[in-house]
Amino acid sequence: MEPTKAKALIEAVLFLHEEPVKLHQLNKVIPLPREQINSLIQELKAELDCSQRGLRILEVAGGYQMGTHPELAPDLEKLFEDDTTGNLSAASMETLAIIAYRQPVIRMEIESIRGVKCEHVLDSLLRRKLIRVSGRKQAPGRPLIYNTTPEFLKYFGLDDLSELPALNEKDLSAPKVQAKPGS
Repeated sequence: MEPTKAKALIEAVLFLHEEPVKLHQLNKVIPLPREQINSLIQELKAELDCSQRGLRILEVAGGYQMGTHPELAPDLEKLFEDDTTGNLSAASMETLAIIAYRQPVIRMEIESIRGVKCEHVLDSLLRRKLIRVSGRKQAPGRPLIYNTTPEFLKYFGLDDLSELPALNEKDLSAPKVQAKPGS
């Protein structure tokens, strides 16, 4: 494999993963010796640092992870200042409904139902304290388990979850399918 393609793959894998990625994981998609992968990571790390880009590669928990440069933090925080006030977006409401009716639930199940990634929506709901992480599922990768909170009940004026309106179970089990034009 060409070093240019290998570096692009490293960058893509680190960008997509929320958790630190270990060399043996990278080795699954990059068929090169681990020493060479590590060398390419160091090159990519240096390229990102010297070009004053917004992202950098961090060495954490025995692996590698993409992160933002600390000096950008004050500017990036502005994105989230008003995130806990105002109305919930349609994506937030949809995700929250799935969690409320299916809890305990993991992100992969939510994404399977919605048909789109939802990590940013989950982060927003966590900041608003409408959901919480209640543990980790005993499954590969030990994904986080989400549940609603007392703040969720207060937000929607409920005493408990039994007051949620009845819902057809198929609404929460079938993945979304995009209709083809003209159908």
